[in-house]
Amino acid sequence: MSDATTITQTGLDRRNMLRASGAVLVAGTAGAALAAPAVAQGSERMSPAARNAAPLGARLQGVQHFGLTVQNMERAFEFYTEVLGGTEVFRHGDFQGDTVQNTLLADQEIRANDLHVSPAAIGVPNLRDGDQRLDVRFIQFDNVVIELLQYRNADEPLGGPNSFAPPLENMSPAFPRMMHICFYVRDDVDFNKFITDLEAESARRGMTQVRANRTIRLRSEAERRAAPQSTNTNKVTVAPSDGWELIYCKGPEGEQLEFVKALGPVKQRFANALAGRQRKQAGL
Repeated sequence: MSDATTITQTGLDRRNMLRASGAVLVAGTAGAALAAPAVAQGSERMSPAARNAAPLGARLQGVQHFGLTVQNMERAFEFYTEVLGGTEVFRHGDFQGDTVQNTLLADQEIRANDLHVSPAAIGVPNLRDGDQRLDVRFIQFDNVVIELLQYRNADEPLGGPNSFAPPLENMSPAFPRMMHICFYVRDDVDFNKFITDLEAESARRGMTQVRANRTIRLRSEAERRAAPQSTNTNKVTVAPSDGWELIYCKGPEGEQLEFVKALGPVKQRFANALAGRQRKQAGL
């Protein structure tokens, strides 16, 4: 078995967790950082037989990573490492072959067959015969890993700007199955200045897609740029979300990003929920 096949079977198929866990992305990302992790003693003492008979949640260690399919690998990598400060774990490329195709794309090939259309017509690459290839890079942040994925034609270079499938034109977070990545901002950071600096640094690098929303109604991009810095942050004061501060922002690939602080009451709610979960896992 090839190295590419082995890594795909043991690692890449975890990207399906992204789809399953999208609804709790904000809670999972913020909650993981709101209290110091504690070892669930009772859970850790389980025998393998007991573990395999336990509820599904007791068989998980948590969320390992979130995946983002990109059009331009180098641009996305630059943003998540040089702008936002993530650390590369490793990269691996040129994934192809029957096992890779079956692992990642079998459901879409079945759908194409049901529709009586070519798989390519619904955006399915041909990794099986090597017409297209898959490249991945893993980027570590303090409490989660982001995986960048690029499907490209075989004659396109590794890390290049051209993906196999065209990017979606409309990226509204209201679309079902649309995902977002949430970054947890430190309590003592000036949130309005953070977003101003993020937009400026991204623009300096030619990443004009990186644009944050404002809290006031806007009719044009010119109005958005001219809005006061104080309109960057939405500060929620209504329970049970009181203490949230949040900004929605598009990333360099058009992906939906969120930057949040969790302060005061909402921070305590996350901490209490995490402590309760740990007590339950420990059997206390």
